[in-house]
Amino acid sequence: MLIDPLILLQAYSIGVFPMSDDRDARDVYWVEPKYRAILPLEQFHLSHSLTRVLRRDRFRVTANRAFGDILALCAQAAPDRPSTWINHAIERAYVDLHARRFAHSIEVWDGEELVGGLYGVALGTAFFGESMVSRRTDASKVALAWLVARMRFAGFTLLDCQFMTDHLRTMGAIEIRQRDYLQLLGAAVGSLSLGAGSDVLAAGSGAAAELAFAPLAGRADTGSPLAPSLTVSGPLSGHSIAQLLTQTS
Repeated sequence: MLIDPLILLQAYSIGVFPMSDDRDARDVYWVEPKYRAILPLEQFHLSHSLTRVLRRDRFRVTANRAFGDILALCAQAAPDRPSTWINHAIERAYVDLHARRFAHSIEVWDGEELVGGLYGVALGTAFFGESMVSRRTDASKVALAWLVARMRFAGFTLLDCQFMTDHLRTMGAIEIRQRDYLQLLGAAVGSLSLGAGSDVLAAGSGAAAELAFAPLAGRADTGSPLAPSLTVSGPLSGHSIAQLLTQTS
């Protein structure tokens, strides 16, 4: 099964996203929850322990350097999750969106080992978090903290978490009715025109996503930034991330 990239983006713009029942399932279905989990960017909860991890730069954090690897980690079975909703059609669809600059990842590294991160889709000033993964203690929390800080710096207004979990609740996520979510979504993506095909798909996520992710999206082998002019764009160290988040956390 192939998921058309334009239909996928249009679905996000109206509050719908794809899922599957199992990693090897062939079918994909579309979900529109009655209650939606979001993480208000100014209400992100930064614990004292996570603050210490960030300030010590325990991990190296990048963006869009290992998108396929993060997606593959998220799709792997785990002891607490014997199966996954990310089937092969969904995996191909997001790899395609990443190539078109709509899907983005935050990667967390322990030395040269990829130990956690997250990925999602950016449209306008909305980021739709799809999945996160951790192979070291605090790795997924670090990824989320970096995402929130970069989103705040870049002017994002909506972080969609889809479904509430205990983990997300401890980080500040709340649950709202779908109609309230659609109001926030409309404000975040209302300026986009998703009716035309090729022009939309060639445009990428937009200025907010570039400001959020491009400074971290250097080459993984050298650490060199893609654009030197972007290396001073907002918080780019664990210490500066913690400083930004503790201003209102």
